[in-house]
Amino acid sequence: MEIPTITVESRKAAGSRAAARLRKDGKLPAILYGHERDPATLALNYKEVEQLIFGGVHVVNLTMAGKSQACQFKDAQWDHLGKHLIHVDMLRVDLNERVKVTVHLDYRGTPAGAAEGGVLHHAMNEIEIECVVSGIPEAIRLDVSGMKLDDVLHIKDVPLPEGITHVMDADAVVASLKLPVEAPEVGAEAAEGETAEPEVIAKGKEKTEESEG
Repeated sequence: MEIPTITVESRKAAGSRAAARLRKDGKLPAILYGHERDPATLALNYKEVEQLIFGGVHVVNLTMAGKSQACQFKDAQWDHLGKHLIHVDMLRVDLNERVKVTVHLDYRGTPAGAAEGGVLHHAMNEIEIECVVSGIPEAIRLDVSGMKLDDVLHIKDVPLPEGITHVMDADAVVASLKLPVEAPEVGAEAAEGETAEPEVIAKGKEKTEESEG
């Protein structure tokens, strides 16, 4: 796995105002921690990090003041619309250590049951795995072409490359193939309502007439 290298800067000012100024200048606030060393506050190139994260990159080499450190994107914070990065947490790592990481599920193929009207429902679009840092995949491919109506795939059914293991509940549902649920016709409900109401009124009127008689 080729690990990209990005150059970062140290940032001394903290707080929301300082972070807002950084973002205005095209920089992304970040914190680096791990390996029993003091946390370091950093400023990264916003667009560079955004492209890496959207590209499925999990590990980068951070270069600062002539020194390089392998790091994992541990957590990313987004704005309230979920469109723009506002902060990232980064973890110092050794390329040979095992880490837990969340990766994208890449669904491949058309389910066999789709020919019978089945619709594939994605219960998960990403899963958590454990592997060595240097072997983190950009995504896990999942072939669903063999799925028939009412088939359900669980975590234990997701094939993983050698050296990678699941860390989630083995019986957790990943995807299922079901016939679409038909919604009741609004017109039919309205028609039933229209016939029911006069019937109730008629009965009430009948009772009233009997009591008057």
